[in-house]
Amino acid sequence: MAKFPKGFFWGGATAANQYEGGWNEGGRGPAVTDVTTGGTATSPRYVTYVMPDGTTGKYSQFGGQKPEGARLAVLDGYYYPNHLGTDFYHRYKEDIALFAEMGFKMFRMSISWSRIYPKGIEEEPNREGIEFYRNVFTELRKYDIEPLVTISHYDTPMYIVEDLGDWKNEKVIDLFVKFCRTIFEEYKDLVKYWLTFNEINTSVLLGVFMPGIPNEVVAPAYYGLHNEFVASAKVVKIAHEEYPDFKMGCMIAGMLFYPLTPDPEDEMAALHMMQDSFWYCSDVQMKGHYPSYAKRIWKKFGLDPAFFEKDAEILKEGAMDFFSFSYYQSSCTTTHDVEVEVGGNFSMGQKNPYLKYSDWGWSMDPQGLRYLLNELQDRYEKPIMVVENGLGAYDTVEEDGSIHDDYRIDYLKGHVEALAQAIEDGVDVIAYTPWGCIDLVSAGTGEIRKRYGFIYVDVDDDGKGSLDRSRKDSFFWYKKVIESNGEEL
Repeated sequence: MAKFPKGFFWGGATAANQYEGGWNEGGRGPAVTDVTTGGTATSPRYVTYVMPDGTTGKYSQFGGQKPEGARLAVLDGYYYPNHLGTDFYHRYKEDIALFAEMGFKMFRMSISWSRIYPKGIEEEPNREGIEFYRNVFTELRKYDIEPLVTISHYDTPMYIVEDLGDWKNEKVIDLFVKFCRTIFEEYKDLVKYWLTFNEINTSVLLGVFMPGIPNEVVAPAYYGLHNEFVASAKVVKIAHEEYPDFKMGCMIAGMLFYPLTPDPEDEMAALHMMQDSFWYCSDVQMKGHYPSYAKRIWKKFGLDPAFFEKDAEILKEGAMDFFSFSYYQSSCTTTHDVEVEVGGNFSMGQKNPYLKYSDWGWSMDPQGLRYLLNELQDRYEKPIMVVENGLGAYDTVEEDGSIHDDYRIDYLKGHVEALAQAIEDGVDVIAYTPWGCIDLVSAGTGEIRKRYGFIYVDVDDDGKGSLDRSRKDSFFWYKKVIESNGEEL
């Protein structure tokens, strides 16, 4: 097997809204995740609201619509798992010490925008929030762990979403730029690697995966996405001009679609799925311009091409230094009628008879990772980070406190081997940060029981438990992987 390069960034990944907790402490303002309930693999998470007359209600997190006049609100009788996360806010020193024990070289985390600017519109930042993250970065540096910071990870202040219309409002671009200027200046000596938006392509996936969804629902998502592209490009330009040591990256939800049959129509369907769900966003952020096939997408949803073409110069100046993406699974697509469909992390498709599937319907396909890495290398010719990868699964705590998660080790081992193969293929992979390196709240289902971590957190889906941390078998496995720089699996 190929050797991993010297200085390879082994680590793990988290997000503030799923992990941090302390949702109403230290001057932090609310985000939409704070009014989002728990769910399951078969029942959705809901966003809760109150009407002007005091009546309350909820709508589905994915595809639901807030009634006119409603205000987002935390309601009695619901549990909101993101309020607690798994309590990094109070336990960051303990957790970082555990990451250091594993040997982490990099830790991916996000900054909660509303912890720095509670509404997103304030003139001055919240100093308590500034100092919290400074303490976290300082603690990471104490152990020689490189922070990889996601600036926006599903954590926009609720005021911006509800009162300003979220990213559909071009005014949000300047608010984001102000936020970034603040954290760049505050942490310029502590953070070098930055990702502007987490899985930026997810905002338009409803239009990709739900055929027949009305254009009036899809169109605002594409216009809002463009404003995110512009905001990202402006921030990258600032970094390049004012902070030359910074390295700026995009972060895309990794999609891979195989044609289910050799039918040329299936091949074309798979190509269009890749363009619509993955390449559309990554091409803009890496190349600094919209790809040729964007015109097909704009026409499909009745979008105005002039809107997307007006900021061409800004996009050109904001091309990224490196590419990062999440990868969990692959999917199949077909133009034929088939009986079996699967779902996982927004992506639905037909079941692949050559792959195994998790309890949550996610395929396990390490070779898909190798395939994507090869495609990405020649498409962009820049360094690549795999910043999310992992297996959500049920874990059982034995009587002696041990947790034997061989299923997680097997999943990760296959993907580390695929990374090594890609490196041997000539791919410039520089980092691997598996998702949820410590147990946290699932973004899709709101569950804790869908655990990813090397570190177990004693808390259940209702927030009950001691929050004590303990090491799973995968903790010790990953420690050996890092110590051997990927040679001992």
